[in-house]
Amino acid sequence: MSGVASAPVERSAWLTAAAWRRLFRDRPIVPLIGLLLVLVAIIQFVQPGIVGPAWAGVILRASVPLAILAGCQTLTMLTGGIDLSVGAVASMAGFVTATLVHSPVGVPFAIAVALAAAALAGLITGIGVGVFRVHPLIMTLGMSFVVLGLANVWQLETVQTGAGVPDVLRTVGSGTVFDIIPNSLLIFVPVMLLILLGLRRTGFGRLLYAIGDNPIAARLSGARAWQVLIVLYVISALLAGIAGLLVSGLTNAASVSLVDSSVLPSVAAAVIGGTSILGGRGGFAGTIVGALILTVLTALLTVLGLPEPTRQVLFGSIIVAVAAAYTRVTGEA
Repeated sequence: MSGVASAPVERSAWLTAAAWRRLFRDRPIVPLIGLLLVLVAIIQFVQPGIVGPAWAGVILRASVPLAILAGCQTLTMLTGGIDLSVGAVASMAGFVTATLVHSPVGVPFAIAVALAAAALAGLITGIGVGVFRVHPLIMTLGMSFVVLGLANVWQLETVQTGAGVPDVLRTVGSGTVFDIIPNSLLIFVPVMLLILLGLRRTGFGRLLYAIGDNPIAARLSGARAWQVLIVLYVISALLAGIAGLLVSGLTNAASVSLVDSSVLPSVAAAVIGGTSILGGRGGFAGTIVGALILTVLTALLTVLGLPEPTRQVLFGSIIVAVAAAYTRVTGEA
Protein backbone atom coordinates (compact mmCIF):
# COMPACT_ATOMS: atom_id res chain seq x y z
CA MET A 1 0.00 0.00 0.00
CA SER A 2 1.52 3.24 -1.10
CA GLY A 3 0.79 6.57 0.41
CA VAL A 4 2.11 10.03 0.57
CA ALA A 5 3.74 10.85 3.88
CA SER A 6 2.28 13.94 5.39
CA ALA A 7 4.76 16.79 5.77
CA PRO A 8 5.41 17.88 9.33
CA VAL A 9 3.61 21.03 10.32
CA GLU A 10 6.12 23.77 10.96
CA ARG A 11 5.51 25.81 14.07
CA SER A 12 5.98 29.52 13.98
CA ALA A 13 9.31 30.61 15.41
CA TRP A 14 7.45 32.81 17.88
CA LEU A 15 5.45 29.89 19.26
CA THR A 16 8.39 27.91 20.59
CA ALA A 17 9.51 28.09 24.20
CA ALA A 18 13.10 28.64 23.11
CA ALA A 19 12.09 31.71 21.09
CA TRP A 20 10.34 33.25 24.08
CA ARG A 21 13.33 32.53 26.29
CA ARG A 22 15.62 34.24 23.80
CA LEU A 23 13.26 37.22 23.68
CA PHE A 24 13.25 37.62 27.46
CA ARG A 25 17.01 37.12 27.61
CA ASP A 26 18.18 39.27 24.70
CA ARG A 27 15.40 41.88 24.39
CA PRO A 28 13.56 42.11 27.69
CA ILE A 29 12.37 45.61 26.84
CA VAL A 30 9.85 44.16 24.33
CA PRO A 31 7.78 42.12 26.83
CA LEU A 32 8.28 44.88 29.41
CA ILE A 33 6.59 47.43 27.16
CA GLY A 34 3.77 44.93 26.67
CA LEU A 35 3.41 44.56 30.43
CA LEU A 36 3.39 48.35 30.84
CA LEU A 37 0.57 48.68 28.32
CA VAL A 38 -1.40 45.94 30.08
CA LEU A 39 -1.09 47.77 33.42
CA VAL A 40 -2.24 51.02 31.81
CA ALA A 41 -5.24 49.19 30.35
CA ILE A 42 -6.07 47.69 33.76
CA ILE A 43 -5.97 51.02 35.56
CA GLN A 44 -8.18 52.52 32.85
CA PHE A 45 -10.61 49.63 33.34
CA VAL A 46 -10.60 50.01 37.13
CA GLN A 47 -11.15 53.77 36.97
CA PRO A 48 -12.45 54.75 33.53
CA GLY A 49 -11.27 58.09 32.23
CA ILE A 50 -8.20 58.35 34.46
CA VAL A 51 -5.71 57.69 31.67
CA GLY A 52 -4.95 60.81 29.69
CA PRO A 53 -2.21 63.32 28.90
CA ALA A 54 -2.29 64.90 32.37
CA TRP A 55 -2.17 61.47 34.03
CA ALA A 56 0.75 60.47 31.83
CA GLY A 57 2.55 63.64 32.90
CA VAL A 58 2.07 62.75 36.57
CA ILE A 59 3.40 59.23 35.96
CA LEU A 60 6.45 60.54 34.11
CA ARG A 61 7.17 63.11 36.81
CA ALA A 62 7.07 60.44 39.51
CA SER A 63 9.11 57.99 37.43
CA VAL A 64 12.11 60.25 36.83
CA PRO A 65 13.70 60.11 40.33
CA LEU A 66 12.99 56.37 40.58
CA ALA A 67 14.57 55.74 37.17
CA ILE A 68 17.72 57.63 38.22
CA LEU A 69 17.96 55.67 41.48
CA ALA A 70 17.37 52.47 39.52
CA GLY A 71 20.19 53.56 37.23
CA CYS A 72 22.48 53.47 40.28
CA GLN A 73 21.41 49.87 40.87
CA THR A 74 21.83 48.97 37.20
CA LEU A 75 25.41 50.23 37.05
CA THR A 76 26.45 48.54 40.29
CA MET A 77 24.58 45.31 39.56
CA LEU A 78 26.43 45.00 36.24
CA THR A 79 29.56 44.38 38.31
CA GLY A 80 27.77 41.91 40.58
CA GLY A 81 27.25 44.52 43.31
CA ILE A 82 24.41 46.61 44.65
CA ASP A 83 24.02 50.05 46.21
CA LEU A 84 21.75 50.15 49.26
CA SER A 85 23.04 53.58 50.26
CA VAL A 86 21.21 55.44 47.49
CA GLY A 87 18.25 56.27 49.73
CA ALA A 88 20.37 57.77 52.50
CA VAL A 89 22.62 59.65 50.06
CA ALA A 90 19.64 61.02 48.12
CA SER A 91 17.88 62.13 51.31
CA MET A 92 21.07 63.74 52.58
CA ALA A 93 21.57 65.69 49.34
CA GLY A 94 18.07 67.14 49.44
CA PHE A 95 18.29 67.93 53.15
CA VAL A 96 21.70 69.60 53.00
CA THR A 97 20.57 71.76 50.10
CA ALA A 98 17.44 72.79 52.01
CA THR A 99 19.40 73.74 55.12
CA LEU A 100 21.85 75.88 53.17
CA VAL A 101 19.37 77.60 50.88
CA HIS A 102 18.83 80.57 53.18
CA SER A 103 22.53 81.02 53.92
CA PRO A 104 24.66 83.66 52.16
CA VAL A 105 26.27 81.00 49.94
CA GLY A 106 23.21 80.75 47.67
CA VAL A 107 21.42 77.88 45.97
CA PRO A 108 24.14 76.88 43.45
CA PHE A 109 26.72 76.54 46.20
CA ALA A 110 24.24 74.62 48.39
CA ILE A 111 23.62 72.13 45.58
CA ALA A 112 27.36 71.86 44.96
CA VAL A 113 27.99 71.10 48.64
CA ALA A 114 25.27 68.45 48.65
CA LEU A 115 26.64 66.73 45.55
CA ALA A 116 30.20 66.95 46.88
CA ALA A 117 29.06 65.23 50.08
CA ALA A 118 27.35 62.56 47.98
CA ALA A 119 30.52 62.05 45.93
CA LEU A 120 32.57 61.71 49.12
CA ALA A 121 30.21 59.01 50.38
CA GLY A 122 30.55 57.23 47.04
CA LEU A 123 34.33 57.53 47.16
CA ILE A 124 34.49 55.90 50.59
CA THR A 125 32.13 53.15 49.44
CA GLY A 126 34.19 52.56 46.31
CA ILE A 127 37.40 52.30 48.32
CA GLY A 128 35.76 49.82 50.67
CA VAL A 129 34.45 47.67 47.83
CA GLY A 130 37.32 48.03 45.37
CA VAL A 131 40.41 48.23 47.59
CA PHE A 132 39.44 46.44 50.79
CA ARG A 133 37.05 44.07 48.98
CA VAL A 134 34.18 44.48 51.40
CA HIS A 135 31.05 42.94 49.92
CA PRO A 136 28.96 45.68 48.25
CA LEU A 137 25.85 44.66 50.18
CA ILE A 138 27.61 45.13 53.52
CA MET A 139 29.56 48.21 52.48
CA THR A 140 26.62 50.14 51.06
CA LEU A 141 24.35 49.13 53.92
CA GLY A 142 26.93 50.35 56.43
CA MET A 143 27.45 53.57 54.46
CA SER A 144 23.71 54.24 54.51
CA PHE A 145 23.78 54.22 58.31
CA VAL A 146 26.87 56.45 58.37
CA VAL A 147 25.27 58.97 56.03
CA LEU A 148 22.02 58.87 57.99
CA GLY A 149 23.89 59.46 61.26
CA LEU A 150 25.89 62.36 59.87
CA ALA A 151 22.74 63.90 58.41
CA ASN A 152 21.12 63.74 61.83
CA VAL A 153 24.17 65.40 63.36
CA TRP A 154 23.96 68.13 60.72
CA GLN A 155 20.28 68.58 61.51
CA LEU A 156 21.01 69.05 65.20
CA GLU A 157 23.83 71.49 64.47
CA THR A 158 21.80 73.64 62.12
CA VAL A 159 18.61 73.33 64.21
CA GLN A 160 16.55 73.20 61.04
CA THR A 161 13.84 70.89 59.76
CA GLY A 162 14.90 71.15 56.15
CA ALA A 163 11.67 72.75 54.95
CA GLY A 164 13.32 75.43 52.82
CA VAL A 165 13.33 73.68 49.46
CA PRO A 166 14.72 76.10 46.84
CA ASP A 167 12.29 77.45 44.25
CA VAL A 168 14.48 76.15 41.44
CA LEU A 169 14.20 72.59 42.76
CA ARG A 170 10.43 72.89 43.09
CA THR A 171 10.23 74.18 39.53
CA VAL A 172 12.38 71.40 38.12
CA GLY A 173 11.05 68.62 40.33
CA SER A 174 7.31 69.30 40.19
CA GLY A 175 6.78 71.73 37.33
CA THR A 176 5.43 70.76 33.91
CA VAL A 177 5.18 72.23 30.45
CA PHE A 178 1.57 72.42 29.20
CA ASP A 179 0.63 70.36 32.29
CA ILE A 180 2.03 67.26 30.56
CA ILE A 181 5.81 67.31 30.03
CA PRO A 182 7.73 67.29 33.35
CA ASN A 183 10.49 69.85 33.76
CA SER A 184 12.56 67.09 35.39
CA LEU A 185 13.13 65.65 31.91
CA LEU A 186 15.64 68.48 31.47
CA ILE A 187 17.77 66.64 34.01
CA PHE A 188 16.77 63.09 33.20
CA VAL A 189 17.35 63.11 29.44
CA PRO A 190 21.05 64.10 29.70
CA VAL A 191 21.52 61.59 32.53
CA MET A 192 19.84 58.89 30.45
CA LEU A 193 21.99 59.61 27.40
CA LEU A 194 25.18 59.63 29.47
CA ILE A 195 24.36 56.22 30.99
CA LEU A 196 23.19 54.63 27.73
CA LEU A 197 26.11 55.92 25.68
CA GLY A 198 28.54 55.28 28.51
CA LEU A 199 27.56 51.62 28.72
CA ARG A 200 27.54 51.04 24.96
CA ARG A 201 30.27 53.28 23.58
CA THR A 202 32.97 53.69 26.26
CA GLY A 203 35.69 51.48 27.64
CA PHE A 204 34.42 52.12 31.16
CA GLY A 205 31.04 50.66 30.26
CA ARG A 206 32.64 47.57 28.72
CA LEU A 207 34.73 47.14 31.86
CA LEU A 208 31.59 47.11 34.01
CA TYR A 209 30.20 44.23 31.97
CA ALA A 210 33.55 42.43 31.95
CA ILE A 211 34.02 42.66 35.71
CA GLY A 212 30.52 41.40 36.34
CA ASP A 213 30.70 38.61 33.79
CA ASN A 214 34.14 37.23 34.66
CA PRO A 215 36.22 39.23 37.16
CA ILE A 216 39.18 36.86 36.92
CA ALA A 217 39.39 37.16 33.14
CA ALA A 218 38.98 40.92 33.40
CA ARG A 219 41.87 41.11 35.87
CA LEU A 220 44.09 38.89 33.71
CA SER A 221 43.37 41.10 30.71
CA GLY A 222 44.84 44.06 32.56
CA ALA A 223 41.70 45.72 33.91
CA ARG A 224 42.18 47.37 37.28
CA ALA A 225 38.89 46.46 38.87
CA TRP A 226 39.48 48.49 42.03
CA GLN A 227 39.80 51.72 40.06
CA VAL A 228 36.67 50.93 38.07
CA LEU A 229 34.72 50.20 41.24
CA ILE A 230 35.80 53.43 42.93
CA VAL A 231 34.67 55.50 39.94
CA LEU A 232 31.48 53.43 39.71
CA TYR A 233 30.35 54.10 43.27
CA VAL A 234 31.21 57.79 43.01
CA ILE A 235 29.00 57.98 39.91
CA SER A 236 26.26 56.04 41.68
CA ALA A 237 26.35 58.41 44.65
CA LEU A 238 26.24 61.48 42.41
CA LEU A 239 23.23 60.06 40.58
CA ALA A 240 21.58 59.36 43.92
CA GLY A 241 22.26 62.96 44.98
CA ILE A 242 20.64 64.26 41.80
CA ALA A 243 17.64 62.02 42.38
CA GLY A 244 17.37 63.29 45.94
CA LEU A 245 17.26 66.89 44.75
CA LEU A 246 14.48 66.00 42.32
CA VAL A 247 12.49 64.16 44.99
CA SER A 248 12.88 67.15 47.30
CA GLY A 249 11.56 69.45 44.60
CA LEU A 250 8.76 67.04 43.70
CA THR A 251 7.49 66.68 47.26
CA ASN A 252 8.44 70.20 48.42
CA ALA A 253 9.99 68.59 51.50
CA ALA A 254 13.40 67.62 52.78
CA SER A 255 14.30 65.25 55.57
CA VAL A 256 17.08 62.85 56.46
CA SER A 257 14.89 59.88 55.47
CA LEU A 258 12.86 61.30 52.59
CA VAL A 259 14.02 58.82 49.92
CA ASP A 260 14.56 55.73 52.09
CA SER A 261 11.35 54.11 50.86
CA SER A 262 12.63 54.20 47.26
CA VAL A 263 15.58 51.85 47.81
CA LEU A 264 13.61 48.63 47.34
CA PRO A 265 11.67 49.94 44.30
CA SER A 266 14.96 51.05 42.70
CA VAL A 267 16.31 47.51 43.00
CA ALA A 268 13.01 46.12 41.71
CA ALA A 269 13.06 48.44 38.68
CA ALA A 270 16.57 47.33 37.72
CA VAL A 271 15.72 43.64 38.14
CA ILE A 272 12.46 43.99 36.22
CA GLY A 273 14.39 45.78 33.48
CA GLY A 274 16.53 42.70 32.89
CA THR A 275 19.69 43.54 34.84
CA SER A 276 21.13 40.40 36.38
CA ILE A 277 21.82 40.50 40.11
CA LEU A 278 24.77 38.21 39.36
CA GLY A 279 26.41 40.79 37.08
CA GLY A 280 27.45 40.97 33.46
CA ARG A 281 24.02 41.41 31.86
CA GLY A 282 21.52 44.24 31.67
CA GLY A 283 21.07 47.82 30.55
CA PHE A 284 19.50 51.12 31.43
CA ALA A 285 16.79 51.10 28.75
CA GLY A 286 15.02 48.18 30.39
CA THR A 287 15.47 49.82 33.78
CA ILE A 288 13.62 52.92 32.60
CA VAL A 289 10.67 50.79 31.51
CA GLY A 290 10.89 48.95 34.83
CA ALA A 291 10.61 52.25 36.69
CA LEU A 292 7.56 53.19 34.61
CA ILE A 293 5.99 49.80 35.36
CA LEU A 294 6.45 50.23 39.10
CA THR A 295 5.10 53.78 39.00
CA VAL A 296 1.98 52.68 37.11
CA LEU A 297 1.65 49.72 39.47
CA THR A 298 1.84 52.09 42.45
CA ALA A 299 -0.87 54.23 40.87
CA LEU A 300 -3.01 51.11 40.40
CA LEU A 301 -2.55 50.09 44.02
CA THR A 302 -3.49 53.62 45.09
CA VAL A 303 -6.67 53.45 43.02
CA LEU A 304 -7.47 50.10 44.64
CA GLY A 305 -6.86 51.62 48.08
CA LEU A 306 -4.07 49.25 49.13
CA PRO A 307 -1.72 50.54 51.88
CA GLU A 308 2.01 51.19 51.63
CA PRO A 309 3.04 47.95 53.44
CA THR A 310 1.20 45.98 50.78
CA ARG A 311 3.18 47.79 48.09
CA GLN A 312 6.46 46.92 49.82
CA VAL A 313 5.44 43.26 50.02
CA LEU A 314 4.54 43.36 46.35
CA PHE A 315 7.84 44.99 45.34
CA GLY A 316 9.80 42.38 47.31
CA SER A 317 7.81 39.58 45.71
CA ILE A 318 8.44 41.08 42.27
CA ILE A 319 12.20 41.10 42.86
CA VAL A 320 12.22 37.44 43.92
CA ALA A 321 9.89 36.28 41.13
CA VAL A 322 11.54 38.20 38.31
CA ALA A 323 15.07 37.31 39.43
CA ALA A 324 14.09 33.64 39.51
CA ALA A 325 12.44 33.91 36.10
CA TYR A 326 15.46 35.57 34.47
CA THR A 327 17.80 33.03 36.07
CA ARG A 328 15.70 30.19 34.67
CA VAL A 329 15.50 31.78 31.23
CA THR A 330 19.23 32.39 30.93
CA GLY A 331 20.04 28.99 32.37
CA GLU A 332 17.92 27.04 29.90
CA ALA A 333 18.62 29.15 26.78
